[in-house]
Amino acid sequence: MTVKQRLPYYLIGLFFGIVMVFFFLDKKSAEFDYLPNARVLKSIRRKPQVFSSEALQVLNSNKIDSLSVYQILKNGNVDIWNKIKLDSCFQYNIQGRDRLKNIMLTVKRCDSIAFIEKITVD
Repeated sequence: MTVKQRLPYYLIGLFFGIVMVFFFLDKKSAEFDYLPNARVLKSIRRKPQVFSSEALQVLNSNKIDSLSVYQILKNGNVDIWNKIKLDSCFQYNIQGRDRLKNIMLTVKRCDSIAFIEKITVD
């Protein structure tokens, strides 16, 4: 069998293989968090979040709801290069994207808890 004869069989098998992978992964709702930004955000989302009194005051005064904070913790930009190590915790600045671009969270990620220390609205 020549290459010209094998190529259609290969392409058909590749197509069905891709469709099967997307079908199974869609039902499983798998996430691929390999980049540092996504890994930090996922580890913060998995821990219970506690807001400081200053952060709650900013939330109430600017009428920011918890859904906006969740969106930032899901899709925000983490400043990985300027993280601060405090005892057993790391402190990160997370900037919102798109319509939440003017909101920045300062989050301290510890072993068992994520402490949202400060919320800055520009």
